Amino acid sequence: MVGTARNGRVRHAFSVVNGGQDLGPSSAPASNAGSECDGIEFTREDVEALLNERPRRKDRFNLKEKCDTLTEYIKRLKLCIKWFQELEGSYLFEREKLQNSVEVSERQCNDMGILFKNKEEELNSIIAELRKNFASVQEKFTKEELDKMTAMESLTREREARLEIERSQNSLSDELGRVQRELSSANQKITSLNDMYKRLQDYIASLQQYNSKLHMDLSTVEEDLKRVEKEKASMVENLSMLRGQLSVSRQSQDDAIKQRDSLVNEVACLRMELQQVRDDRDRHQLQVQTLTAEYTKYKESTEKSCFDLDNLTSKKDELEERCLSQSNEIRTLKDQLLTAERKLQMSDLSTLETRAEYEGQKKLISELQTRLADAEFKLIEGETLRKKLHNTILELKGNIRVFCRVRPLLADDGPSTEGKVISYPTAMDALGRGIDLVQTGQKHSFTFDKVFMPDVSQEDVFEDISQLVQSALDGYKVCIFAYGQTGSGKTYTMMGNPGDPEEKGLIPRSLEQIFKTRQSLQPQGWKYEMQVSMLEIYNETIRDLLSPNRSSSDMLRTENGIGGKQYTIKHDANGNTHVSDLTIVDVRTAKEVSFLLELAAHSRSVGKTQMNEQSSRSHFVFTLRISGVNESTEQQVQGVLNLIDLAGSERLSKSGSTGDRLKETQAINKSLSSLSDVIFALAKKEDHVPFRNSKLTYLLQPCLGGDSKTLMVVNISPEPSSAGESLCSLRFASRVNACDIGVPRRQTNMRPPDSRLSYG
Repeated sequence: MVGTARNGRVRHAFSVVNGGQDLGPSSAPASNAGSECDGIEFTREDVEALLNERPRRKDRFNLKEKCDTLTEYIKRLKLCIKWFQELEGSYLFEREKLQNSVEVSERQCNDMGILFKNKEEELNSIIAELRKNFASVQEKFTKEELDKMTAMESLTREREARLEIERSQNSLSDELGRVQRELSSANQKITSLNDMYKRLQDYIASLQQYNSKLHMDLSTVEEDLKRVEKEKASMVENLSMLRGQLSVSRQSQDDAIKQRDSLVNEVACLRMELQQVRDDRDRHQLQVQTLTAEYTKYKESTEKSCFDLDNLTSKKDELEERCLSQSNEIRTLKDQLLTAERKLQMSDLSTLETRAEYEGQKKLISELQTRLADAEFKLIEGETLRKKLHNTILELKGNIRVFCRVRPLLADDGPSTEGKVISYPTAMDALGRGIDLVQTGQKHSFTFDKVFMPDVSQEDVFEDISQLVQSALDGYKVCIFAYGQTGSGKTYTMMGNPGDPEEKGLIPRSLEQIFKTRQSLQPQGWKYEMQVSMLEIYNETIRDLLSPNRSSSDMLRTENGIGGKQYTIKHDANGNTHVSDLTIVDVRTAKEVSFLLELAAHSRSVGKTQMNEQSSRSHFVFTLRISGVNESTEQQVQGVLNLIDLAGSERLSKSGSTGDRLKETQAINKSLSSLSDVIFALAKKEDHVPFRNSKLTYLLQPCLGGDSKTLMVVNISPEPSSAGESLCSLRFASRVNACDIGVPRRQTNMRPPDSRLSYG
């Protein structure tokens, strides 16, 4: 009988197992029947034929022939059992291989699913951000168009005014002698209008350039949006392909399970066949016993064949030994069968464990999603708690804090033979907070909230101030001002070096932090509106640094008290300070504020003295008004951030100021002296505080005597020649640090629609 080949192998006829011959009384054992089974397979019919096979003998008493037949039969039975063991091993190996491939496919599918989910979330966030940028660009473009139309209308009005002036000049030409003074004044107005016309033309050209740049940005954003949509479509196709692969892997796993079931059935059949082998063995033992009885009978009846009987006896002993060895082999096969059954049970258990683990992973994912939602809710609560704790810490530290910063020695300072006049104590209680100054052999020690050595960078200085800046977003009034003598580094501390991003000052870094924090608070429901104004106090006169009609002739008339806007300072009942007719600009990004800072820097008054090449000749005040609304909690806050760069104090004997510089120096020293009087009165808790003695102190009244969080940065020069001025600055800073101006109050009322920026 010939069976069909499995797995592409050729199945030989069952006669190959018999050594190419049919079973018969004279059949001889095959030479390789029990040595190996490569290339030989058995069908169920082959095994049944082998088990049901009965020996055919001509001579019943031919023990040699019977023994050879049994030996050949046992060899073929071993070959069959060995083939079944190899088949079982191959099935187990294939099943493990398929299980491993299924597990790998499931892991890959899960990984790709997670990757696709993360990529989809990232792409969605990018699309949302691009849409927001597109909307902001459109708003900017609309605003610029409106500004352009306004500028064109203003230009038309200026041209009409110019024509009117020319007509009036022609009509008054006959009365030239009588109205000569009025004519010179008209000529000055015409010159100023011409300058204004030129500036408007330049501004229109810059607006046109900015308009073209906005169009280019709009096209770039549209291209990026199309590219993101294509990437999303490709990711969706990859996910569908991976899902198909997962279904194929699951189908292969089902096939492997079916093969396992068939293998279990075959093992059961093999057990039945093994039982039949045992029955045959018992039958053979009975036959051996019968032969032994016949042998005894023949010995009694035939004493002539003693020699043959001895031979038969020896053969009988050999046959008994072979039967014992066969019994041992059967027991070994039984043990191997039990081992195979245990392995099969273990594989079933591992399959169940894998399924249980898969279900556990699903439950874990759902649990993690629930915990993520709880964590987001706790994050919002934690942010609210952080604001309360942060403001409480600042209140405990004191309302007016003082930081001291020592600038490094510069190349222009020149050599000195007096040695160092500034040192820093190393004691634990004064480390990082103390500073010592030596003048005329006497040592003066001071302690502040923080002392910055000359090698401290701008970033390190801002790191200690960033928490105070954060309070403005939380709804508090914050004031930071720089104080010190001329050339001590006040403007560098506040503004930095515009050409180097690493040397940005406190004002640019504060704005970057505020806008960055505003962006991070948007997912929590916060929306902020911000307004900016900038002014300077020059010779006790307020100047608007953002005024669009500002010109040199206006500045000259303002200095002489002729014409120009008269800015007045007023305080309301809520502690807010208003400056009349001051230019207020709505801002949305840090770049807009940086542009306004550059515009104000060009308009600010600076001059050259013997102590400083570019000395600030005025007090610069930058104000940022913040109004925030949380749509989810309906909470509303209003904060104010005042950043002030005071003009430097100087001695006339050192500065060598004359003329206008002399007037500027006198005005600066007068306002700083008024500030000192206010600090003395606050430190002594006097009933009357002379805020009105100076425009500077009257403007800073809410910061010095109200509910504001105030910080003074006193700047010190390390030059030995400036030791006297440095000592005065340190003493003044100590008095400021000792002032107690009350507990700051958070502003949570809704801002009126027509409110203006204040400094309180």
